[in-house]
Amino acid sequence: MKVRIRGFRCRRVLLLISTILIVLLLTSFLASLFDETDNKSSASSSISSKVAPVVNHPESEQDHQIQAPVQVPPVISSDENVLPKIPVKQSPVSESPSSLNVFKLGTPVTQDETQGGNPSNITVSKMRDKVREMMKFAWDGYAAYAWGSNELKPISKSGHLPSVLGNIPLGASLIDGLDTLYMMNLNKEFNAAVEWIENSLDFSQPSVVSVFEFNIRYLGGLLSAYTFARKPILLNKAVELAQRLLPAFETPSGIPMSLVNLKTGDKRNFIWASSRCSILSEFGTLHMEFKYLSELTGNPVYAEKVDNIRKILQEVDRPNGLFLNYMDPHTKSWCGNEAGLSALGDSFYEYLLKEWIRTGYRDKKALELYNSSLEAFQRVGLFRRSSRDNLLYVGNYKIGSVTNSMDHLACFVGGMLALGASDKNDPWFQRGVEVTETCRRSYASTSLGLGPEIFSFTEDLSAIAISKSHKHYLLRPETVESYFYLWRFTKDPKYRDWAWDVVQVILKVS
Repeated sequence: MKVRIRGFRCRRVLLLISTILIVLLLTSFLASLFDETDNKSSASSSISSKVAPVVNHPESEQDHQIQAPVQVPPVISSDENVLPKIPVKQSPVSESPSSLNVFKLGTPVTQDETQGGNPSNITVSKMRDKVREMMKFAWDGYAAYAWGSNELKPISKSGHLPSVLGNIPLGASLIDGLDTLYMMNLNKEFNAAVEWIENSLDFSQPSVVSVFEFNIRYLGGLLSAYTFARKPILLNKAVELAQRLLPAFETPSGIPMSLVNLKTGDKRNFIWASSRCSILSEFGTLHMEFKYLSELTGNPVYAEKVDNIRKILQEVDRPNGLFLNYMDPHTKSWCGNEAGLSALGDSFYEYLLKEWIRTGYRDKKALELYNSSLEAFQRVGLFRRSSRDNLLYVGNYKIGSVTNSMDHLACFVGGMLALGASDKNDPWFQRGVEVTETCRRSYASTSLGLGPEIFSFTEDLSAIAISKSHKHYLLRPETVESYFYLWRFTKDPKYRDWAWDVVQVILKVS
């Protein structure tokens, strides 16, 4: 159940380390990447259902929450830059994942990978130990100087309350990092975190929070940890939080507002949002957590809320076959004219695919919506090739036009396309490989070796950040996430090497 903060601007890379939430996510992906996965005789296969498009917005002084993402001027799609129209290949659907092609499950995932295994490859073992050491270093700093706060500010050695998570400390880093602690076998730290949750976590606070962020970080974190450890307090707190998020759904349509007061239930949307409408990547990224909570508790109310969202999205008119980025929660009509796989849309599509996987490939409607969305994006030219170097990238769409730039946020697409492909010959798998290589190119194009927030493509440049405001790196995990998936599917060592490059640069600058 996926993960991401719409980032906060920093002046230099060192200050980015303060975003502990993203550190926890990044180390989780890297740890999995450096696990030993070559033993094909290991036990039952599985796919983790918790992975999170990172959703990002800079802080807004107007709203004291988050503001709209940077807008990049669009360019009209030209025929030579648009991919040929290749139909989406339908992935096999089965009542039982055991009958699926082995490719769909990737390499078998063992208990060694999720807790405590020792890779036989000494080099890989050292890499993994270093990533685990990074996680423990980040955690120890948080525990020493910001315990119970939402984030750590490492320079001042104090707690930090990013406005998107409300103005009251509720242990965001602690809860968001629970599953990573468990998988890394950091038992002492995990148990201390659970003890804090049991004794100190109180969701009945007059704090205005993002429903989306509290779903993916808090609800997702609690449910993932409960799934691993089966400690009742984790499920109890998940229920307590979900109940306090429910007032956000009390709109004429049932499409939730973006913000809710945990104590009073008052709700509203962001003032910067188009016509103050609800955001697709937010209300469309609740499905897995809410459905799973109903399955665990037997209470159907949570599933009913997100099933209603799914029903609306199935029935609503889709311009050019696209889900637009904003919807009016009063009228169920679209607001604005934007769509895409970057901020405001990204994780909705990821959740469609992963809910299909989470349900044992039984949620056929989720897969249908995912595939039809890819077809629509292909038709409007969202997947483009650069004039220079012929790199495949994912632009941003406004009715009639597509930008010649790509957001780092969209670098999760490479892994998603590979995960949703039927086999390695599926055109979408090959596109996943190419998009990931483009994101890698954006990293290699910088002097530091870390990917920029936005990178552009012109006749003379490929995957280069042109504007100074696009050159910063926010410890985003999307590119490493795609490396992880492609390593699992291909076993090509370059993906481990590329991930290790990221580790080394982060260590160097921190």
